[in-house]
Amino acid sequence: MSELFDRYAAEMAGAAAYDEMFTPEQRLRPAYEQIGQVLDALSLGDVHARADSMARSFLDRGVNFDFAGEERPFPLDIVPRVIPAEEWAVIERGVVQRVRALECFLDDVHGDQRVVADGIVPRSLITSSAHFHRAVWGFRPAGGVRIHVAGIDVIRDQQGVFRVLEDNVRVPSGVSYVIENRRAMTKGLPEAFMSRSIRAVEAYPRHLYRALRATAPEAAEDPVVVVLTPGVFNSAYFEHALLAGLMGVELVEGRDLVVRGDRVYMRTTDGEQRVDVIYKRIDDEFLDPLHFRPDSVLGCSGLVNAARAGNVTIANAVGNGVADDKLTYSYVPDLIRYYLDEEPVLPNVDTYRLEEPEARAWVLEHLDELVVKPVDGSGGKGLVIGSTATAAELEELRAKVLADPRGWIAQPVLQLSTVPTFADGGFGPRHVDLRPFAVNSGDGVYVLPGGLTRVAMQKGSLIVNSSQGGGSKDTWVLGQPQTQDLDPGREPPADVDGTVHTWPVSASWQDEGDTGQEQQQQQQAPAAGPGKGAPC
Repeated sequence: MSELFDRYAAEMAGAAAYDEMFTPEQRLRPAYEQIGQVLDALSLGDVHARADSMARSFLDRGVNFDFAGEERPFPLDIVPRVIPAEEWAVIERGVVQRVRALECFLDDVHGDQRVVADGIVPRSLITSSAHFHRAVWGFRPAGGVRIHVAGIDVIRDQQGVFRVLEDNVRVPSGVSYVIENRRAMTKGLPEAFMSRSIRAVEAYPRHLYRALRATAPEAAEDPVVVVLTPGVFNSAYFEHALLAGLMGVELVEGRDLVVRGDRVYMRTTDGEQRVDVIYKRIDDEFLDPLHFRPDSVLGCSGLVNAARAGNVTIANAVGNGVADDKLTYSYVPDLIRYYLDEEPVLPNVDTYRLEEPEARAWVLEHLDELVVKPVDGSGGKGLVIGSTATAAELEELRAKVLADPRGWIAQPVLQLSTVPTFADGGFGPRHVDLRPFAVNSGDGVYVLPGGLTRVAMQKGSLIVNSSQGGGSKDTWVLGQPQTQDLDPGREPPADVDGTVHTWPVSASWQDEGDTGQEQQQQQQAPAAGPGKGAPC
């Protein structure tokens, strides 16, 4: 390899992590051979220039994120994360399986709670969750789907095994960076696209739009979809605007909506227009001041009543946070067996439930060896890595755990896999995770090929969250793409081979039929039906 990798072997030798690009013998893994050849031809000045160009592109397009109260361009590294087709097939099956099981679980806990009666989970798991809302207990959403969009965080451990780190089925974010990363990389490293079959990512908005329409109330002949945003000051506002634009739907704030007679309307310059599906990008607590926070001005009064009446679909469904709870995460392998009668495709990370006295006692004796997380935390906030914490921080953590054992879980410190990342004038190994995105239409689950690879930009850091200073990588899934990756509903043009696609994407797909969607749903449909415990 070039001089850019002069220090890589030494840094890699000092870490216990699985490296995605190099074997322990410093040989390129087959999936990265083309990337290695391209990088070998670049000088340090070339890499700097291309990295600066990609950063300027993000700045020009407003691809920003909030870091310590400051808006910054989202860091995109020039080396992609490459996943071979056979490895992606495992991840994809595992994500689909997990979404199906959690869909069944959420339907169950908001209804008969057979999972409790059969002794799979304790009732306290549900009733003590901060996100179990009695306002939505006892009814099924219009369209029958609760998890329209899921972001399942996956890591690779020291042995190279993919494991699920957490589930995000409330308001998962980050897919805009997947789309924008690919756009930037086609300009930042175009040579690497020339001889590899890389599955496309720009079909995601089409799958999302069709899934939202498919789950609209039955009475809606031509469903109207909107994206509900908290507003321009939200850290993910760029994503809200991007998805609304690519789907060709209105981006609205709470003040743009009104509920009359348990029906939702959108205020427009031509008068009020009926709304059938709301893709909400705000937390449940701010959605409806009649049922949740009365001081919220982000949502609209009456939305929950309209949903209960079956007149509007809210995606993702209110109450999904019960499945986001990290204590629930520890039960997901059991939920897969219970609802689907299958073994988990992707294992969990070993997890200690601190509400259990024996586990709590052991964890409190080994705090300096573990990662301890709040069950309702997000963005890396609140977690404590024992090996890097001070004595005072560990004592503070001990007091918090004893005061609220239900509020915490503990896991071993895993050395997340590494990928070469340009930093400090050369390439060094940096830890990464992966967030695949899944779209559920009710008839099938589509998984976006690749997802968001987040990278810890600091040497040795395990914190990949953008809010904590992390960046991202374009994620390449190798292998011949399916027709659905291009556009569910039509064949690609004769002069397009479907390997790499350019930007922007035409919005003409909106008016086409759903035959491609039906083919995709049949392909993704599970081979085995739900298990004996399944209410769905």
